[in-house]
Amino acid sequence: MGAMTITFDEIKPATKQDIGVYLPYYQGTKRNALPYAIGLYKQGNLEGERIIEGGDSIPFLATWNVSTLPADLTRCRLQFDDDADLSYEITLATFEFVDYLFDVVVALRQKRAADFSKGFYRKLLRLDD
Repeated sequence: MGAMTITFDEIKPATKQDIGVYLPYYQGTKRNALPYAIGLYKQGNLEGERIIEGGDSIPFLATWNVSTLPADLTRCRLQFDDDADLSYEITLATFEFVDYLFDVVVALRQKRAADFSKGFYRKLLRLDD
């Protein structure tokens, strides 16, 4: 796994048809980024870096199954640092997972490393259970 993560310009925006089924789930400014969040979702994987405040960032590979309907379940697996012992899995509604991808798209648009939000990691690591 190299340090080369995807850039915003490499995301292939989703088609109007793909976006249509997701529109009811999101409001306001998120709708503008929706083609990119879904485009990223349709890739089925993401190499990124978990930013650790005051420390080194940890590279990760996220992989997930791609489904067509927002209410379907998406199972996402994150492996950190190329280490099988540092693997985590989360299953959530596709529209909910795409919601977390908005944060990744924003990070990329701002030329930062691809990373999920704190909320995503809290859910992934079951910190709120």
